[in-house]
Amino acid sequence: MLALLGLLAVPHVQAGQRCEDTALTPATLQSAMSTAQRVTAELDRRGIQVAVLGRVGQDLSKYGLKYSHAGFVYRESPAAPWQIAHLLNTCGTSNSDLWYEGVGNFFLDDMFSYDALVIVPPPATAQALLARLPQGNVLRSMHDKDYSLVAYPFSTRYQNSNTWVLETLAAASARDATLGNREQAQAWLKMAGYQPSEMELGTFTRLGGRMFKANVAFNDHPNELRYAGRIRTVTVESIKRFLMSRNEGWTVFEIPARP
Repeated sequence: MLALLGLLAVPHVQAGQRCEDTALTPATLQSAMSTAQRVTAELDRRGIQVAVLGRVGQDLSKYGLKYSHAGFVYRESPAAPWQIAHLLNTCGTSNSDLWYEGVGNFFLDDMFSYDALVIVPPPATAQALLARLPQGNVLRSMHDKDYSLVAYPFSTRYQNSNTWVLETLAAASARDATLGNREQAQAWLKMAGYQPSEMELGTFTRLGGRMFKANVAFNDHPNELRYAGRIRTVTVESIKRFLMSRNEGWTVFEIPARP
């Protein structure tokens, strides 16, 4: 495995949330485990073996977005435990790594809410993902340790968590080419019509992010967009929109938080 998180520890990794040492409370643990149980029970009920799973790690409503971070939820056989494979940023740095962990851990990272989004691939893509996900060396072909929260989707200078998910999906979905690296995945995504989400950020926000946060960079964005404050990046919403537009049999459903 690439890495393993302890069940009762809050790790020094993040996917866009605050990077702080936070005591794990019984209420947080209960919410995370309850959400994991609801998610895996619904996957079992529907006979799903692999999917993209989105969580609400922070409030992005001012950008018209709900889900902030995605990973792959899967199990290698009906008797195997459920796992998450996703990319996380090392706190206080511009580096990232790939992590395998339990579904409960996926919902421990200071959630804004405990809603979950599930994007289910068509059979051919599901089989391709199940062949890739247990193989760390294959997953790393689409991984870049240089991290930026707002990485531009058509540049290989940085990568964020959702970019890695999208590029891995491209490699598993492509039927007309074999995609072995990020450059090839991005070329395929551009040809296939992928459109990132666009967020309008003021000058102060952009300069503040670059000066005070190691995990935020804007210098991979085209100048004409960056100087206008139009920041385009991969979001869970843009992944969902792209996959559903392809008419290949992808399905989407939400698992709401319990009141």
